[in-house]
Amino acid sequence: MNTAHSPGATRNLRAHGPRFAPSLIALHWLIGLIIIAMLGVGLYMVGLPKGLPFKATLINFHKSLGMTVFLLVLIRMGVRRAVGRPALPPMRAWQRAAARITQVLLYVGMIVMPLSGYLGSSFNSYGTRFWGILLPEWGWDDKGLRSFFFGIHGICAWTMIALIALHIAGVLKHQLIDRDGLIARMLP
Repeated sequence: MNTAHSPGATRNLRAHGPRFAPSLIALHWLIGLIIIAMLGVGLYMVGLPKGLPFKATLINFHKSLGMTVFLLVLIRMGVRRAVGRPALPPMRAWQRAAARITQVLLYVGMIVMPLSGYLGSSFNSYGTRFWGILLPEWGWDDKGLRSFFFGIHGICAWTMIALIALHIAGVLKHQLIDRDGLIARMLP
């Protein structure tokens, strides 16, 4: 049987059509990998005892990763505005809404999470180092404000984990159940 004329093949060909710009594809995967590393390091380091020198190294690494994500997301938003993005393929209204809401919330998280971590670090005596460079502090040593911003940071971390899981579940649904080849739009 010639599969080129089957309904599944036609649907698959349509999904392969419009792709993201190569710059957006590269930024998507780079940011995604850094976020996964950052979340892993963050979850690991919070369980370490205070005063451990290795923990301080992990904290600074985590902060640098977070600020890198923040900068890359700003670049990605600019590139996306400049080059545009392909329209979503035909899908049910609730799926389209879920995709858009998840995407917006991921962007909000990728902005709020590093900012809340940076602001939380600004209200302690350690500050924030970005790959060894001490960044300006916007506060003073204040346990209440530090706890407030780190509380937001923690909520964002768990929210991001849930959103990433939802994003991956959506990709898997399109790949394994719908078999519409939607993932090809974002593959290198």
